[in-house]
Formats: sequence, C-alpha cells, structure tokens
Amino acid sequence: QVQLVESGGGLVQAGGSLRLSCAASRSIFSSSTMGWYRQAPEKQRELVATITSGGSTNYADSVKGRFTISRDNAKNTLYLQMNSLEPEDTAVYYCNLDFRALGKSVTSWGQGTQVTVSS
Repeated sequence: QVQLVESGGGLVQAGGSLRLSCAASRSIFSSSTMGWYRQAPEKQRELVATITSGGSTNYADSVKGRFTISRDNAKNTLYLQMNSLEPEDTAVYYCNLDFRALGKSVTSWGQGTQVTVSS
C-alpha cells in the first residue's frame, strides 16, 4: 500500500493561484503514472491532469493553459500549479497513483485537499 498526502489547498480569489503537493510514501512513485482528480459538490470525480513516469502529461480541456502538473521523483512528490483560478475550479482535489509492472498493480488515493475559489 502507498500512502499519499496532499497539501496546499485553501481559499483564493478568482484569478489567483495555488500550488498543490502530494507526497508518496514509497519509491514506486517514480515508476507510476500520477494524477490529480477533483470532485465538486454533487458532481462525479473528474480527471484534472496526469503525468506518466516518463513525464508525458495530459490535461482536462477545462484546465489546459491554466494548470501545470509536474513531479519530483527524488522527493516522491507530485505537484499541481493552478493559475487563473475560477469559481468553477472549487472542489476537493485528490492525488492518485497508478503502478502497473511485472504483473503487479497498485492504485492509491490521497485523502483530498479542499480548493475554494471565490468570485
């Protein structure tokens, strides 16, 4: 099992920025695809961005050009830089780890961090 701990959420005005972090407890982090997901009240959890072990990134259309996902394998840490925040970005943001190799599969979720954007 891999523990994921998110931090960096908070309250920000529209147009502002936040940086989320997700620290992983095991070194399989570097071999894993990592992702950020979010869930707004009364809505389903949705993909925000992913980054593969090789550094390839993918973003939801709604955040392209505003959010940047990155990783520091030496620190087992995932980041999400969020700029030009909008009230529609208000949600609980979750970190996800997806490791698949040698017939093994490990998936973990963090506990979530609240992001609230005021208009």
